[in-house]
Amino acid sequence: MRSNLSAFLSGLLFAIGLGISGMTNPANVIGFLDIAGDWDDRLAFVMGGAIAVHAALRPLIHKRERPLFAPKFPSLSASGVDRKLLVGAGLFGVGWGLGGYCPGPALTSLATGATQLLVFVPAMFAGMYLAQVLQARPSASVGTPNLGPTPAP
Repeated sequence: MRSNLSAFLSGLLFAIGLGISGMTNPANVIGFLDIAGDWDDRLAFVMGGAIAVHAALRPLIHKRERPLFAPKFPSLSASGVDRKLLVGAGLFGVGWGLGGYCPGPALTSLATGATQLLVFVPAMFAGMYLAQVLQARPSASVGTPNLGPTPAP
């Protein structure tokens, strides 16, 4: 229960920060991505602020024996760059660039009632669901859908 409350409060703080910084407005994100036109640097400052806070607090947090709301820190393994990572990152970037929304700001922006979000958010969740379905298949590989058993030669 405490970890759920911690996750909720962290998400709420993130949403408030996105709202205050104006990053729930897709025009700001698209302006940041438009490096050849009228470039908007505000997203760079928002990301820089987040990185600075993380960089300052991470060493302090990892001095603890364990997290506040979990029995141990998660073990993270770097498996390297592979095709699945590149395709996923590419799809994420294309979706972000075309829609102007990242998943966090899209959910935060639902409170505005913007009609484009009524298409974007369900499509985002459908994509997340499809990715889970494809990853759960034993012979799943990116770009090659599993269409059933292969016929014998």
